[in-house]
Amino acid sequence: MASDTNRAGAGVLVAIGGAEDKLGHRTILNHFVQRAGGRRARIAVIATASSLGDEILGMYRQVFTDLGAAEVMPLRPATREEAEAPGPAETVAKATGVFMTGGNQLRLSMVVAGTRLGAALLDAHRRGAVVGGTSAGASALSAHMVAFGGPGEVPKQRLAHMSAGLGLLPGAVIDQHFSQRNRLGRLLLLVAESPSQLGIGIDEDTAAVISPDGVLEVLGKGTVTVVDGSRAQSDAFEVRARRPVLVSGVVLHALPPGYRFDLGARVLLPRLQAIATPRRQARQEVAEEWPAGRPARRRRSSGGEEQEASQ
Repeated sequence: MASDTNRAGAGVLVAIGGAEDKLGHRTILNHFVQRAGGRRARIAVIATASSLGDEILGMYRQVFTDLGAAEVMPLRPATREEAEAPGPAETVAKATGVFMTGGNQLRLSMVVAGTRLGAALLDAHRRGAVVGGTSAGASALSAHMVAFGGPGEVPKQRLAHMSAGLGLLPGAVIDQHFSQRNRLGRLLLLVAESPSQLGIGIDEDTAAVISPDGVLEVLGKGTVTVVDGSRAQSDAFEVRARRPVLVSGVVLHALPPGYRFDLGARVLLPRLQAIATPRRQARQEVAEEWPAGRPARRRRSSGGEEQEASQ
């Protein structure tokens, strides 16, 4: 069964499961900056979901600047009146990338959705700007959003609640901190109750990078779980509060880094190439540095094991 995930926007979405690396290789955030234009990137950071205020804005300003962005523009409207003001929308209008922080996704959607800023965000996506979000910012990307809920592997009635998101990704609902906070049960419940929606659960320090044609690619260290309930059976419509719900016949895809999935056709796609892990990258660099047939020098570690010497 095809999904209604046909994208109206020309830009890429980067949905991050939270707790992304900000100090080491910063693979995901660097990918976001490069998508936004690299050294020409103008990134608007929306921190409405966060309770940390200037602290979180300062942190992302520093990270994106260190990664080479030309300009980082902080935004934190706290009310719908502030989101209706011309300033935030004008900032987003000149951005090549928009990034939404973690925090409380219900606060983010209640303040931004349906305002001038919300419209500017949709317009930016349509013209090709990359739009990303981490944790709460990832959940809010979808048209239907996980507002809040509890953990657990068993789907139970009222385990999770949905509300309207920002509308950049139709046909899917995104959950974050997925494996770390044991959120499979609530995603199964939401898909059982709304089988037209794909469920996308994203682990920490992991991103679902979604192209304009609806192809999802996994980036980072963890897994993206895709739950397809289009042919599932459920008794959710008659189960009373807090009791287990029947969910039978879902198709579950656990996608490691480098794998791709077509959200529209709901099928796994061929992997493009092997992921270059830091260790594999180091081995490749050593192989390129030493001519064929010439053995690399070796040294002994303190434990007596032979290791390749680095230059």
